[in-house]
Amino acid sequence: MSSASGGRAEDARVRAELAAASGRYESERAQVLIDAFVAKAMDLGIHPEPLRAHTFAGAEVKTDKLGWYIRKNHSIAVGTDGGYYQLTVPGGSGLLERLRGVKLAATPPPLVVGRGGRDGETGDLSEFLDRVLASKQ
Repeated sequence: MSSASGGRAEDARVRAELAAASGRYESERAQVLIDAFVAKAMDLGIHPEPLRAHTFAGAEVKTDKLGWYIRKNHSIAVGTDGGYYQLTVPGGSGLLERLRGVKLAATPPPLVVGRGGRDGETGDLSEFLDRVLASKQ
């Protein structure tokens, strides 16, 4: 292996580590906003609702979480546990998913909701959370 290709590999590794650290930092900052939102929603008596997801095939299914939808199309929610949930899940349109429901796994929250999405509903996480609080009061 030549030193030039070793240098490129090392540069790529460093860039990947920096990007991962930046992502972790962003998620930590976003989690602070989510935790404050959950506490405020509970203090204000804004009741969470059972979260529903959609499979890739389009079927609506129940989930194992309670929370608040933060996107108008109900594709993203914040759970009472402080989790950030994307509500499009694998699965068919079969009866089994609709009867049993699905278990959601939280994903690292971003500071910008919908970054890189094509549906037009993007913005700062804080704006989405504030909109939920304002709409329920």
